[in-house]
Amino acid sequence: MSVIDLEVADGVAVVTMNNPPVNAQSMEFIEELTATFDTFNDRDDVRCVVLTGRGKCFSAGAELKNRVDLSAPGARWARNRKVREIGYSIQDNAKPTIAAVNGPALGAGMGLVSMCDIIVASENAIFGLPEIDVGLMGGGKHTMRFIPHSLARRMMLTGYRAPASELYRRGIIEACLPAEELMPYCLDMARTIARKSPLAVRLAKDSMRTIENMTLRDGYIYEQGNTAKLAQSRDAAEAVAAFVEKREPVFEGR
Repeated sequence: MSVIDLEVADGVAVVTMNNPPVNAQSMEFIEELTATFDTFNDRDDVRCVVLTGRGKCFSAGAELKNRVDLSAPGARWARNRKVREIGYSIQDNAKPTIAAVNGPALGAGMGLVSMCDIIVASENAIFGLPEIDVGLMGGGKHTMRFIPHSLARRMMLTGYRAPASELYRRGIIEACLPAEELMPYCLDMARTIARKSPLAVRLAKDSMRTIENMTLRDGYIYEQGNTAKLAQSRDAAEAVAAFVEKREPVFEGR
């Protein structure tokens, strides 16, 4: 049975995690979500993605009630590889992803959030790494991609769950909204991105993802290379022509 719902309209793919009651991440969940994001790299009708959860929870993390047997040789290594790749299927995807965090994002759920490009949350969302209370380790490295030093350690060492209002106050997420306003806000942003040149968006995301772990000089050199690629494209010429002619551009993604 599918645990991932997908709807595509106006260039926007809405990916909804649908594994009640808390969208826990079983191996089937991990494989299906990874496969769903992999398809976006080859879909011209998808220009931006919104990731959210069905019900009152974004994702409460790894499935604990029905954990797979990892005693067989190689089983743990295979599982860990699949768990790693679910996040990278989002981060490395050619299409930008907006996290519409509709409720608790805990453990592996917060790991998914950390791999998204833009983070928006409802007022009832909370973020945390509760693994220390169930004999596991949280994803500290992923958390520190968007959570500051001290708060990340507080979460990991105490199990503290930060409300969305705190993360917004600290400038960590883009907005903290009433629940009914979350998806309209995210969809409006996604459609704005979808109207841009697909090539420009692809190169912009590629730049942001790649330069994150580069030095300032090397990162800027890489960005200049992507700028040169874009400047020679049909989309760049169309953007200039549309600006001069005071009309909406028609992009081909080339």
